[in-house]
Amino acid sequence: MIRTVDLRKQYTTEEVETTALNNVNIEIKDGEFVAIMGPSGCGKSTLLNVLGMLDNPSHGEYHFLDHEVSRFTERQRANLRKENIGFVFQSFNLIDELTVAENIELPLLYLGVSTAHRRLRVQEIMEQMNIAPRKNHFPQQLSGGQQQRVAVARAVVAKPKLILADEPTGNLDSNHGDEVMRLLTELHDAGTTVVMVTHAPAYADFAQRVIHLFDGHVVTENFQGRVQA
Repeated sequence: MIRTVDLRKQYTTEEVETTALNNVNIEIKDGEFVAIMGPSGCGKSTLLNVLGMLDNPSHGEYHFLDHEVSRFTERQRANLRKENIGFVFQSFNLIDELTVAENIELPLLYLGVSTAHRRLRVQEIMEQMNIAPRKNHFPQQLSGGQQQRVAVARAVVAKPKLILADEPTGNLDSNHGDEVMRLLTELHDAGTTVVMVTHAPAYADFAQRVIHLFDGHVVTENFQGRVQA
């Protein structure tokens, strides 16, 4: 599903050039659950943004679903992204002015799904995530754990092939963090590829493989038996 070749990402200002990713070569197969770990500033979130086509590499190749996308236009990247990738962020990134149901519905609107099918799918995913009773609530009326469940529901409502999760448990207590990990594990068990950035070794244990970054380099890759949710 994913392959990078000598991937580099550099940020340049008037005074300094910073290398966030330095010759990263990784491969992630369809159906894997992969965790990305490393100290703050090592390039984890930058790598996730490149994999999600939210940012372009400075050098190298990025192959996604047999497309070499590093030279795609923004429109081409956006089309490929919205049809195949769901995002879960640490800060939830819900829209305060929209209800739970309306937040979840957004990806289907972008894909041009009919109103009847949107309503059916949103109701289905809200029931799966146990948030249907909150459908008409606004984000500020929810707990952190409930907001993250809404964010996960929004990420998966369009049935993407890939979920990218950037510290999805970072703003949650341990009980709600464990709940989010159970949701991600269930999605993986149903066939979705999951790539997750985390600082927490206990949550990385849910993955089948852990990629360790340091100073923009891949330093180790560990295959492991996954913790049962």
